[in-house]
This record gives sequence, structure tokens and C-alpha cells, in this order.
Amino acid sequence: MKKHIPNSITCLNLISGCIATYWAFCGVWDTALLFIVIGAVFDFFDGMSARLLGVSSPIGKELDSLADDITFGFAPSAIIFDFLKQGAEMLPWHYLCYLAFIMAAFSALRLAKFNLDERQAMGFIGLPTPANALFWGALLVGTGDWLLSSPYLYYAVLVGMFVSCYLLVSEIPMFALKFKHWGWRGNEIKYIFLITCIPLLAFLGISGLAAVIAWYIILSVATKNRN
Repeated sequence: MKKHIPNSITCLNLISGCIATYWAFCGVWDTALLFIVIGAVFDFFDGMSARLLGVSSPIGKELDSLADDITFGFAPSAIIFDFLKQGAEMLPWHYLCYLAFIMAAFSALRLAKFNLDERQAMGFIGLPTPANALFWGALLVGTGDWLLSSPYLYYAVLVGMFVSCYLLVSEIPMFALKFKHWGWRGNEIKYIFLITCIPLLAFLGISGLAAVIAWYIILSVATKNRN
């Protein structure tokens, strides 16, 4: 019985991603973001439960990647698609809003690379898909109306989407919040990141989550030789 627990939690992650995608297409981005967050919680606990129960399996690894691409690839792409569709009059060709789904493809590529890359035990190579999904969900929920107010900001979203696609599959080392011990030495970057996140979230609200992810990327790039 216990061998099915991690895969059941993974399926809950996948279902959360499906629900998030539905609400994204309905234009209810805050609910879509909520289910992406719920999916991220399930994603955290499926791996933990597999390790605690000692029931890791190849099928679980593949199922986890599939669920992650739905929740952290397709769902945020759907939010961006709906955003681009709402401001379609700013595009020279309205069908360009379908470019949003390129990010789902890059997310799948990033997850496939992660499964084969043995360098990512204590850190990441490239931007993790959950961080990317949370960035776009929080950014558009928090500032979507403002971003739709100007064609320049609208095009900035398009450019930013392609930048995030690059970051997903890049060779840039990024730290993970994994601790071998709780001391300061060796964990300086992680503690600095956690401490500085507090004012961002306190003062910026939902948009603060996007700021936290942006800060995570900046800090990872600035300290990449120490990761």
C-alpha cells in the first residue's frame, strides 16, 4: 500500500495543474496561481514521502516530470496566453498569443534534462520549473492590469517570457534551499536570500512573490562560482 502513496501525491500535483489551467483559460488568474501553489506543495511532499518510505521508483520519476510540466509548464503558459489574448490589439498578428505555449515546451525540456543530469543533487542547473511558474503567476496576478496599460510593457512580457525559456535550459548554476547543516558557514547565500525575502513579500504582496523569484535568479547568477 505504502508504495502507492508518493505516486498518489504526484497525481494530486497533476490534478492541481489541470485545475490551474482551467482557471487560467477562464481569466481567473488568482485562482490559477492558487492551484499552482497547491501543486507545488504536493510536488514537495511526493519526493519527501518517497524518500521516507523508501519506495522511489523509475515510474514515479517519470510521473513526477509529467505532473510538473502540467502544473509548472502548461498552467503558467495558459496564464500568459490569456494575458496576451486580452491585449491582442497590441500585437501585429493576433495569433502571436500562442507563443505563450513555447514556455510549456521549454519546461518539458528542462524537466527531461533534470532527470538525466547528475550534477543537481544539492543545487540546480538552470531555473527550476516551479520557480518559473510562480514568477509568472504572481507577476500577472499582481501587475497584469498595469502591464496591459502600455504596449511597451506588453512587449516586455513577451521578451521576458523568452528570457525565462532560456533560463530554464541554461547552464547557469542556481542554489537550492537544501541544508546539510543549519550553521551559517556554507549556507550564507541561502540565509541571505531567506532574510531578504521577508520585506519583499511584506511590502509587495502577491507581486512580492515574483520579486522573490527575480531576486533568486539575480543572487544565483551573482554567486554562481560559490554554488
